[in-house]
Formats: sequence, structure tokens, C-alpha cells
Amino acid sequence: MAGSGSGGSRADNGYGSQQPRRRKGPGALATAYLVIYNVVMTAGWLVIAVGLVRAYLAKGSYHSLYYSIEKPLKFFQTGALLEILHCAFGIVPSSVVLTAFQVMSRVFLTWAVTHSVKEVQTEDSVLLFVVAWTITEIIRYSFYTFSLLNHLPYLIKWARYTLFIVLYPMGVSGELLTIYAALPFVRQSGLYSISLPNKYNFSFDYYTFLILVMISYIPIFPQLYFHMLHQRRKVLSHTEEHKKSE
Repeated sequence: MAGSGSGGSRADNGYGSQQPRRRKGPGALATAYLVIYNVVMTAGWLVIAVGLVRAYLAKGSYHSLYYSIEKPLKFFQTGALLEILHCAFGIVPSSVVLTAFQVMSRVFLTWAVTHSVKEVQTEDSVLLFVVAWTITEIIRYSFYTFSLLNHLPYLIKWARYTLFIVLYPMGVSGELLTIYAALPFVRQSGLYSISLPNKYNFSFDYYTFLILVMISYIPIFPQLYFHMLHQRRKVLSHTEEHKKSE
């Protein structure tokens, strides 16, 4: 499943990025709003990072750290839904459909899997994707903030186009393992499933749907990962050439 983007194009799980398309930037009011939005989101994910570290130091264990950051995680991950509106209103030059898919996939995992299936909340796989998301989003929103201010430090640019090499597989692994851990509980409880007969003559099996979601990672993951590697070479090599020319 994919992540989300704001302030620029995004075609990955949030662990890398495609190069933003060159076009006339947003107006002054839209820019001010986007700066505020990205600063708030950066701060939010920093709160999550600090919460994880504090909980770990207090407990002396990395098990069940999800509960220490559950509320801010839900709030700020759901806050990414605004990024779909940013694209829809044209203040960010990204595909509405692609951004919606990527944002909704994260929101889906947050609410329809981790929140809805309480039994998986103690799984270490949850911490795996939460840590990957947290580091990724701090870098991503910082990247957008400084880009909007036309003052992007090379370190943030480098981190955005490099750390996904580890964070993307880490996040995807955590997501898949969490969905897999949820399967027996979903099957046992019949969560979100609709069986026949009913007046709408419609059936839905959430268990099967989750399996299909897992299978969807197979074609999507390699494409996005190699795309991001290509973008990394393109963006960072361009930066090095620019530095040499100065």
C-alpha cells in the first residue's frame, strides 16, 4: 500500500519521492497555508517520535509501544487526508488519484486494521511500520517546508532521497506482517463482512479483501522501489553537478 504526499509529487510508500514537476508555484496565500500545514505535520510526527523514545526509556522494552503514541498517530496520519484536497484544488502539482490512493492506504492500515483489530496492537510489526512512517514523515514534511521557503538544506534533500532504501522495505514489511497477524481475528469475528442473504443482495468478505490487499504489494512494491532508486540518482547527481558548477 502506498503513502501520501504534500507540497510536491509523490509516487511511493512515503519512503521516497518522485521529482516534483516544474510549474508555476502556488500563490502567496496558498504558500503560507502549505508552510503552516507542513510545519504542523512535521511537529506532529516529532511528537510521535519523542513519544516512542520516552515510552521505550520508561519501559526498557520496545514491545507494545503503540499505545504510547496511538492518539497522535491516528490524528496526524488522518490529517494527511488534506493532501488529497491540496491536489484537488490545484495548490499542489500532484495527481489527485495517485495521492488519494497513497494517503488512503495509510489511513486504511491505521484505522481499518490496527485500530479495528485490537489483538494486533501488541505485535512488533506495528512498531516496525510506525517507526518507518515516523522517520519518513519528519523528513518529508521538513523537505516540503524548506522547499516552499526556497531554502532546502542538502542534508534533508539527501535524507529524503536516500533513507527510503531502508525505510521503504522496513515499512512495507511491518504493514504486511500486521495485516497477516490480523487475518485469523478477522476471520473469527467476521469483522466488516456482510453475508447473504440480505435485502441488498450483496456480500463482502473482509478476510478475503485483506488477502487481496497483501497480494497487491507484489506488483506495486518493486515498481515503486526501483522508480525511487532512479529518482535518487537523477536528483542527487543533478545536485552534485550544480555544486560543481558554482
